Amino acid sequence: MAGTLLLLQRAGAEIHMWNLANGYCGTAQHSREEIIRLRAAEAEASARLVGATSHPSLFDDLGIFYDAPSLARVSAVVREIRPTIILTQSPQDYMEDHQNTCRLLVTAAFSHGMRNFVTQPPRPTWEGALAIYHALPHGLQDGLGQPVRPDFTVDIASTLAEKRAMLACHRSQKEWLDVSQGMDAYLEEMAAMSASVGRLAGGLAYAEGWRRHSKLGFAAPDFNPLETLLKGKCHAASAE
Repeated sequence: MAGTLLLLQRAGAEIHMWNLANGYCGTAQHSREEIIRLRAAEAEASARLVGATSHPSLFDDLGIFYDAPSLARVSAVVREIRPTIILTQSPQDYMEDHQNTCRLLVTAAFSHGMRNFVTQPPRPTWEGALAIYHALPHGLQDGLGQPVRPDFTVDIASTLAEKRAMLACHRSQKEWLDVSQGMDAYLEEMAAMSASVGRLAGGLAYAEGWRRHSKLGFAAPDFNPLETLLKGKCHAASAE
């Protein structure tokens, strides 16, 4: 998501970054306390590199559930930020943490103006339109191996170097991927996936693909702030 996030920042947006899970399962060598500390420091370094506000994790790995206590905690942070745009995971992905993160953020956004829904800790509601955009899942397919195609793509060639630098901050994740999934050279994997999405846009060098969440309950039918801010960078995805 970082390429699009950086373009939004260049267009004047204040940007925030948030990993809901603390990463404690993602290691073959560190203790629980060590890996949680490392993952938090890496996330903060990545955000600091580009001037983003970083928010601390709330849950353990494999501990993100779509339930009332989790929703109350996630909703509190959303009400603190008061976003106009939310970039989040695909509803279909290869792991439940990603899918539940998506569900929690969508409902937290939907309830941002509901005075009788109490967050934990309590935070005031606010009125205002917001838009949610879903990134493509890793591997560009769902958990059953079916392709997931974007509604539109964003040309990120101008931000790829910064995106690469941000990803490089997550060194412990790279080590875990090497052991668990054989993903050596994860920075090259990111660039290759961005190039694959670029081809869906008819020949862009690098792109990120997005699906637009329904506007019902969130905003007027013509409210589309991402494409408004990134005019000239958004391209229709190919049907092929």
